[in-house]
Amino acid sequence: MASPPRSGHRPKQGPSYRLALFDRDFLLSPTMRGVRLQVESTKADEALRAWGVRSTIVVFGSARVMSGGEARHAVWYEQARLFGRIASERGGALHPIAGLRDNVIATGGGPGLMEAANRGAHDVGAPSIGFNIRLPREQLPNPYTTPELTFQFHYFAIRKLHLAMRARALVIFPGGFGTLDELFEILTLRQAGRMGAVPIVLVDEGYWRRLINWDALMEDGMIGAEDLSLMHFAEDAEAAWHLLQQAGVPPGA
Repeated sequence: MASPPRSGHRPKQGPSYRLALFDRDFLLSPTMRGVRLQVESTKADEALRAWGVRSTIVVFGSARVMSGGEARHAVWYEQARLFGRIASERGGALHPIAGLRDNVIATGGGPGLMEAANRGAHDVGAPSIGFNIRLPREQLPNPYTTPELTFQFHYFAIRKLHLAMRARALVIFPGGFGTLDELFEILTLRQAGRMGAVPIVLVDEGYWRRLINWDALMEDGMIGAEDLSLMHFAEDAEAAWHLLQQAGVPPGA
């Protein structure tokens, strides 16, 4: 049994004496993962609420497609930029009603086609969102997202939550593994009835049909014919916006 401290002597305290809020080792421990998930989700939620963001149009696409690249890439970049501009001008992001903004462009926050969509919103002075993710090779946010609406996530699950939970539409430009991951995540939610009637538009039908044999999935009984109706194809930004209008995405449409 330890002897009592001498009078006036302040005993040395261990880690257990630290205030929990400032105990980094404790906060980063496996047992606190659930709390970290909640904190990461709530921080973004509060910022979006402060800006009155009620709904979004989420744009996915490759981080490797740059402005001024090869001919096909340049077309994709310019169409993603044009779509960001069209959606921001016509969808309500520029003109909040009772302090609420609808159809705000949201992307993964990185370069390439994500940058292009954010850039289109920036061109017309509209806010746009960047849901960036912390990666081993740092992915810096592109310069066109609104600073107060630019987030960095550690957990993919929380990033996916925020990409999906306010989405009134998804517009998917050509991309690789990350784009396919997001596309099939949303398709699965739609198929399973866990997400409302959110239109999914894939831009450049030739690319998507060359990449994935959608009809083979149905012919082999992997999906039903009705599942193919979850997707629509568009050749360019204007056509994508027209499909969203038909689906009633813009306010008053």
